Amino acid sequence: MKKTTLVFLSWLLAATISGQQKPAYILYNSEGKKVSYKKMIRALEQKDIVLFGEFHNNPISHWLELSITKDCGESRGLVLGAEMFEQDNQQALDMYLQGKISDKGLDSLARLWKNYRTDYAPLVNYAKEKKLSFAASNIPRRYASLVAKGGFEILDTLPAIEKAWMAPLPVAYDPELPGYKKMKDMLPGHGGDNLPKAQAIKDATMAHFILQYYKPGSLFIHYNGSYHCENYEGILWYLQKQRPELKYATITTVSQKNIQKLSGENKHKADFIICVDGDMTTTY
Repeated sequence: MKKTTLVFLSWLLAATISGQQKPAYILYNSEGKKVSYKKMIRALEQKDIVLFGEFHNNPISHWLELSITKDCGESRGLVLGAEMFEQDNQQALDMYLQGKISDKGLDSLARLWKNYRTDYAPLVNYAKEKKLSFAASNIPRRYASLVAKGGFEILDTLPAIEKAWMAPLPVAYDPELPGYKKMKDMLPGHGGDNLPKAQAIKDATMAHFILQYYKPGSLFIHYNGSYHCENYEGILWYLQKQRPELKYATITTVSQKNIQKLSGENKHKADFIICVDGDMTTTY
């Protein structure tokens, strides 16, 4: 067989294989340019705090959370934290990480999300294996519900022990931030001005405990719903307000029917954007 024929057949085979590939996701930077996983990891390793915005029921988000955490942990000391743990469950989480209670004990003492075992336990168990701190950063949901009904002022009536589970009062709040305005517009008649305030008390509290647990020289990776940090708002707004000198990076998750080009509406949502195929199955 002639050499030219072999070259042509090799090219044809490569093209056929390439044409059969169907990636589940593609990584983009803020401008919508495709970026490699390795390049993203190198960038994240240079930061102090990374906010990972997930879709709670998206398996690609959860897989990449664990993958990114492990890979960053190869070169940096880590501290982890998550929206999925509320601050009044910190003691139970610490006891599990220290081996003082079993996973069943954690399940009975903490208010674990219904997808904890499949989606968040791997992160917690990695922290346990590596002896990492893991911050239960979120405000207990009952207090966010109170704010949704009665505004920030209702928190002033709480005893000091309960106020310790949230950001110091009074919290800064800018109702003109696009994310909070959009939330109010999306759900008219469901809480009025107080609905975005409930989101803000979560954002402020998570930022507060991220900074409480942050260790200079280490990389803090925080897992939260994408709305809590996309468009460089939410948690990031509170972090930068308190510690503007720290180096931050954000990751968010989006879903598109065609993932080969990032849509205009999904650009500039974060430093790194995980664009997931719209047909991706969910975990619940």
